[in-house]
Amino acid sequence: MRIILIFISAALINNFVLTYFLGLCPFLGVSKRFDTAVNMGLATTFVTTLTAVTTWLIQHYILERYNLLFLQNVTFIIAIAGLVQLVEMFIRKTSIALYRSLGIYLPLITTNCIVLGLALFAALRDYTFVESVFFGAGAGVGFTIALIIMSGIREELEFADVPEVLKGAPITLLMAGMLALAFMGFAGLLSV
Repeated sequence: MRIILIFISAALINNFVLTYFLGLCPFLGVSKRFDTAVNMGLATTFVTTLTAVTTWLIQHYILERYNLLFLQNVTFIIAIAGLVQLVEMFIRKTSIALYRSLGIYLPLITTNCIVLGLALFAALRDYTFVESVFFGAGAGVGFTIALIIMSGIREELEFADVPEVLKGAPITLLMAGMLALAFMGFAGLLSV
């Protein structure tokens, strides 16, 4: 039951984008089209889940065992960069169209704050291995949900009668703020 609560908490209640405001660059940059948002969300979910596994192993079998906790941030960043490179090479080999549609945002998963944030939060909260995996998957699913909702809103805004002064970035930021406020409604629920 606890792992389900951790997953739901990471995806909805403590959504990294809409609650902690991490990963805003890809959130705003990739959410213009629905298909690109879904693909970026899936790639990020894959990376966050792999990151949760990798960083848990590094934390428990290397950093804690050899009292190297001061290297946690550097070690996690190196592990994340390696994982993203593997995902990028896999996507380039399997789907060149997806690789081109994600563009610069695919390698930027490395610097996506969500990925490093979940690794640090999981270590801070001292999650077990399984809890870390569900936390990583939940963080990725939450990012995907936020991207999909925002892409749907932005696609509808293209056909809406938006005042000239609000077109582009202003209306996008207003919608992101309203979406964050809507997700704050989940805050009354139990967070793990």
